[in-house]
This record gives sequence, C-alpha cells and structure tokens, in this order.
Amino acid sequence: MNVEQKTVEVPVARVDDHRQTVTGNFVPEGRCLPVSHGYQWLLRGWQTFRMAPATWMGIAVAFMVFTLVISAIPFVNLAVNLLIPVFIGGISIGCKAIEDGQDLRFTHLLAGFSSNPGGLLLIGLLYLLAMLLIAAVVGVVSALGAMVAGSRYDAASFPLLALGFMTTLLLFVPLAMAIWLAPPLVVFHRLSAAQAVKTSFFASWHNFAPFCLYGLLVVLAAVIASLPLLLGWLVVLPVLYASLYAFYRDVFFEQ
Repeated sequence: MNVEQKTVEVPVARVDDHRQTVTGNFVPEGRCLPVSHGYQWLLRGWQTFRMAPATWMGIAVAFMVFTLVISAIPFVNLAVNLLIPVFIGGISIGCKAIEDGQDLRFTHLLAGFSSNPGGLLLIGLLYLLAMLLIAAVVGVVSALGAMVAGSRYDAASFPLLALGFMTTLLLFVPLAMAIWLAPPLVVFHRLSAAQAVKTSFFASWHNFAPFCLYGLLVVLAAVIASLPLLLGWLVVLPVLYASLYAFYRDVFFEQ
C-alpha cells in the first residue's frame, strides 16, 4: 500500500527574508584587508546614500530627534544606548534591501524590533555597561591628575591631560571594535550578543590598520558635519551607518 507523502512548507515570516537571502561566502573569522579599505567603506556608504537620499535624510532626522528627546529625559536617557543597536540592525536590513535592488523604506529604521531584538538590546546593554566602566576609570584618572596638578593649568599639567585622553582612547577603541559590527551579525546570522561582540572585535582587530583609517575619517566627517548648525549630520549619519554595512560585507564575505 502506497502512502502519499505530502511536503508541508512552513511559512517563513517576512522579517527573516533578509537573513535567508544573504548572498556570498561567509567567512566567520573575517578577512584581513588592506588599509585602503578603510576609505572604501565610507565611499560605499556615500554611494548607498546617493541611491535614496531623501529617505536616508528622513531616517536621519527621525533618529536624531529620537536621540535628542530621549537624551533630555533624566535616567530614561540611558535607553538611548540600549536602542541604538536595534536601530542599526534595522538600517542594516535597509542596506541589504538596497543591495538586492529593492527600495529603502522609512520603516527599515524600526526593522530591528522584529528581527532578534533581544540580541540587539543585549548588545546595547553591554555597550552601556562598558561606557559606564570607561567613564568611571577616566574619572578616577582625571581626579588623580587634578590632585597632582592642583589648580595649575601650566605646561606641567599637559602630561596629565594627555594621560586622561590616552586612557579614554585606549578603552574606547576596543569597545568600538567590539560593538561596531555586532548588530548585522545578530540580524543576519543569528549570533548571540556575546558571540557577535567577540566576532566583531577580532574581525576589527585583524583589520586594525583599515579600522584606524576608517575611524579617523569618521571623526573628520563628524567635525565637518557639526560646523553648519549640525545640518551636515543629515548626510553624515546615513553615510556612516551605510558604511557600517559595507564594512561588515567586505570583512565577512569573499567577493
């Protein structure tokens, strides 16, 4: 007796479509790239921005307004650090849509809330705790420097100021390396927050030279964007987050 077997297809939610269609050969440990790629990531971010400038600017305005409003509320302002990875995850989904020839939509800003939001929020929590720790360490170093220097602001106090700056830099750069690529890894590959942070750090560490060039260019772009009444951020912010996606694709996928 033959029994007819029927294949039952389980429907997949649309929010996971971007994860199912990630193309290319994924390199879990990340590729080592030349220093010039640090510039290319921003260039690709600019090219991605030019594909839908009006939508990108709308996303930038919404993002900045939300950040400013939440930051103005005592205690609640801490939620900004928790939610930023969620927004970045959604924007990464939008970048993937553009890469696939689809349209960028304003709703992509919120897409991270329906694509592994727990992992993205946990990244935000880890970032928040790390920032609080960095602030505490820098505060202690600054306080000790002030005690040594007293109230003097002469040449003798410059080394202490330099010490505070170097302490901040030495602590923040590894944190940026650990957080920067974590959201797309959580969204597209379903890594846990801890796995994504670890993978992001080591991939960035293996590309330390292009990462440093990239960081310097980002700082320069931020300074320029802040000059005309912060209006430059309407362009720089979308380019920055689009370059993050370019960074992720370039490091973790063979071309």
